[in-house]
Amino acid sequence: MLKKIVNLTRQLIKCHSISPDDAGCQNILIKLLKKLNFNINLINIKDTNNFWAIHNNHKIMYNTLVFAGHTDVVPPGEVTKWKFDPFKAILDKNILYGRGVCDMKGSLAAMIFAAKKFITKYHDYNGRIAFLITSDEEGNATNGTIKIINHLLEKKEKLDFCILGEPTSNKIIGDNIKNGRRGSLNIKLKIIGIQGHVAYHNLAKNPIHMVIPLLHKLILINWSKKNNLFPETSMQITRISSDIKNNNIIPGNIIIFINFRFNNEICYQNILKTFNNIIRKYIIKYEIKWELSGLPFLSTSKNYIKEKNLIEIVKKSIYSINHIYPTLINNGGTSDGRFIIKTKAQIVELGLINSTIHKINEHVNINDLYILYKIYYKIIKKIFIF
Repeated sequence: MLKKIVNLTRQLIKCHSISPDDAGCQNILIKLLKKLNFNINLINIKDTNNFWAIHNNHKIMYNTLVFAGHTDVVPPGEVTKWKFDPFKAILDKNILYGRGVCDMKGSLAAMIFAAKKFITKYHDYNGRIAFLITSDEEGNATNGTIKIINHLLEKKEKLDFCILGEPTSNKIIGDNIKNGRRGSLNIKLKIIGIQGHVAYHNLAKNPIHMVIPLLHKLILINWSKKNNLFPETSMQITRISSDIKNNNIIPGNIIIFINFRFNNEICYQNILKTFNNIIRKYIIKYEIKWELSGLPFLSTSKNYIKEKNLIEIVKKSIYSINHIYPTLINNGGTSDGRFIIKTKAQIVELGLINSTIHKINEHVNINDLYILYKIYYKIIKKIFIF
């Protein structure tokens, strides 16, 4: 089985699926799912490939378990710095290298074979297994999972449990899981000064100099504290730029890009209000544009007594396979869970080790692929059999 999981992962890595280009990944997955008698619904929108695949659709009155994930990856960066070509899927001493191997093509392969083993062994199970796959998670996320979910809600589809294959593990497979994420707020701030010659700075107004006290103030603010569900709210300045290329010109304006990852202790409206109040104390002329990428979300069992609790199922499954109890920690970036939560399904994110994702030489130990596959299988079994 390990060999099959590795081979599928390698096939997916060899597809140059830089977001939102799927580059053939989903055709590979769909072919495998069709052999297992999944009904496939393609929901392709513009440059984004999506599909919803479901098994045992006639048993809609029973629980539905969804495996959700994405086939798109981030760009590889400087290819010459990689140990191996990022799209060759080279296996070296049990380490598989490739862009997207951890985020999240390896998880997809583990999901597929976990589902295959279960369906083959328990072909008459009471329930439904589904796959929700997009090629627009690493990019704008405008034509991906959000559109699939809207489509499913229109059809009044029932989703009970969802496993997202995002790379949540820290050092050991399953040591960290997530049932929520912080929200994300992006701000584009334009500081307007007066352009001039550097030798006659008194005739200009340097927006770079103007903004230094402001940024210092913003960095020192404690926007909101952590709690037992989420880390603290964080602010990061991601880019500062101007359109001036010469080194003897003071720019007329600069543009600053800022991202807030905010928890449930503060709402984005209050962040914007505080942000604007501080700017007015330091800057006279400025322009602000903002975009909300997602709100904080938290998934829980709606009724712990009557319903199976997915978090407990995942914890017990991890312990039975890898002999550790996971930490529930909702840190990291956003995920497509922020769209899936609209279905009121219980959501848990569980995937491979995240230490090399989005980096040069992204890699995984192939034994981790096998461990994750066994945990996924155990989760399916606990939901539908006992």
